[in-house]
Amino acid sequence: CVPAIPTSRKRWTWTLMWGRLKLLKANHLSQKYNLEDLILKGLPQKIAGLEQRITGYKKDMEHLAEETKPNPDGFSPMVVHEAEYRREKAAGTAILEACKAMTSPEAIVIGAYRGFTMELSFDTFRREYQLTLCHGLHHTVTLGTDIYGNLQRIDNALEGLESRLKAVEQTLDDTKAQLDTAKLEVQKPFAQEEELAAKSARLEELNALLKIDQRDNE
Repeated sequence: CVPAIPTSRKRWTWTLMWGRLKLLKANHLSQKYNLEDLILKGLPQKIAGLEQRITGYKKDMEHLAEETKPNPDGFSPMVVHEAEYRREKAAGTAILEACKAMTSPEAIVIGAYRGFTMELSFDTFRREYQLTLCHGLHHTVTLGTDIYGNLQRIDNALEGLESRLKAVEQTLDDTKAQLDTAKLEVQKPFAQEEELAAKSARLEELNALLKIDQRDNE
């Protein structure tokens, strides 16, 4: 006849299987808690922030269209330190002079362009000057040493509002889809719940048998 497997060995085997399932369930619950946190706070906050940025981009685009008033040469006047410049070379030179005159890396208002306030600052880590165009949102441009190149970067930042708006709108759609998926995923039960219950019950039986065996041996 085949010798019976000792109860202690059975219990050890079932304990391993039970422990593996308990770990899987713990991971499932951890993922569920993370999803609940995303559903209640993380994703709604992100959606609200994206919606605010979309509103800001739209307002800035409308404001830009209203305030862009190019002269016959195609250049919109720029104000730097209260002086108005109607030629690109003069305006670009004024920006470089404003950079040279800075005594602190902190942002300072130096003028306005196409309806946007211009703030100049110095990034001490990257060792570069930055110009931020402010209205509803802030749009930052890294400045170089070329007069016309800086003006082109500034114009590119303003003309690129529409493409950045579309990118944020796409991110908003993706985030809303992520929220819908999370709401479905969080409702899914632990797939091996029945197996875990069965193994838990069997382990209790083996524990009881092991106690009986121990009393008999005593």
